[in-house]
Amino acid sequence: MGNRDNKILVIDDEEIILKAVSRIASAEGFLVDSEANAFSALKRISQENYSLILCDIMMPQMDGFAFLEEVQKRKILTPVIMITGYSTVENAVKSLYKGAIDFVPKPFTFEELNSSIRRGIKYYQIQKEVETAKSINDKTAVLYVSGPPKYKRLGNLSWMNLESEGIAVIGATDLFLETIEKLRHIELLCLEEEIIQGDACVNLVTDDELTHRLISPLSGRIIERNEKLVADINLLEKDPYFEGWIYKVIPSNIEYDLKYLVPFASDRM
Repeated sequence: MGNRDNKILVIDDEEIILKAVSRIASAEGFLVDSEANAFSALKRISQENYSLILCDIMMPQMDGFAFLEEVQKRKILTPVIMITGYSTVENAVKSLYKGAIDFVPKPFTFEELNSSIRRGIKYYQIQKEVETAKSINDKTAVLYVSGPPKYKRLGNLSWMNLESEGIAVIGATDLFLETIEKLRHIELLCLEEEIIQGDACVNLVTDDELTHRLISPLSGRIIERNEKLVADINLLEKDPYFEGWIYKVIPSNIEYDLKYLVPFASDRM
């Protein structure tokens, strides 16, 4: 499926942002529509099919969070990426918890937005294949692997698992990895660095020259890195939940972080 087969809807009350996002997406060959408010966007979605929606958070009348809730209520399968100047970590985490597949803060670079859009389009394609498999009762189709039931995830991006002695292991979900091209290398943070839930903690560079940031599922201090990934990045794709872990971390505010995490066990219900 080429880029011209994928239509994107951009929702923002700032004309300059609508034009910037439309220009970047159009330059990559995507068809783009735009709306200045969530109400008109919902009407448009009821009339046309979109592969991806990019939506601002702070808008009059209906904000981005209310829009996400309405999308879920109407059982709209189109994935939503939140994009906003109110780029607090809390907004990023809250939007992922409420169903957004990604979060891009303003101001954004061409590469930041482009990489997020491409992941969003791939996510849409995967979800369509999942729905098709369900409709024909094809139980042999395995498009991605969910994490172990006791693990918890932030959106569909990253996961964490509490081990003994208060240490948490974190990594990337298989679904996130399925939305990007073949990995070329990984850029890890240094030992003793502090990571924050909702902030980027890893950069993944793919064969198409794009850099994809992985959002941390919790806040804390890095005490160990998986150096095997530096030597063999394929390990991350082969075994993301065990041998392909990324960091071991001492959490700094685990009770707060847990309220925005979802157990993989809920995916099996």
